[in-house]
Amino acid sequence: MIGIIMLLPSCSNTPVSAYQNETPTLDLAQYFNGKVDAWGMFQDRSGKVIKRFHVVIDAHWQGNVGTLDEHFTWSDNTTSQRIWTITKLDKHHYQGTAADVVGNAQGEAYGNALQWRYVLQLPVDDKIYNVSIDDWMYQLDDLSLMNRSKMSKFGFHLGDITLYFKKRPS
Repeated sequence: MIGIIMLLPSCSNTPVSAYQNETPTLDLAQYFNGKVDAWGMFQDRSGKVIKRFHVVIDAHWQGNVGTLDEHFTWSDNTTSQRIWTITKLDKHHYQGTAADVVGNAQGEAYGNALQWRYVLQLPVDDKIYNVSIDDWMYQLDDLSLMNRSKMSKFGFHLGDITLYFKKRPS
């Protein structure tokens, strides 16, 4: 019993509100407006890099609704596209949809950080797997943003995604 109790704190996450005083403040409509490049990789649960990628994002907003048109080029020379529609619900909350996202992505932002939680339809060979994504973004400066995501299924850790975003100057 004591062993189980000692493990419980390691299962909790820092709430995104813990970053409320960090700067610069991440405003999705401001950062994701125009062209943004990102470079990233997927690592399996052992830490081995499985795939690398570059993504070009063309983003624009109309009022509280943003469109992020993402074009991926993968290390195996394949390409893919995801189009996010993101709605700012209030000062701290966002909702997002995309064709390969099950239901709605839920986002919460404070200070320089944003946490997204959603279920992604992940194609592997000839099958589609629904995997949970716990996605954290941290704005570093006006042009740079880091992203760290944990991928899981049924609570089992599958791997991690790391991205570096660089906004193109307007």
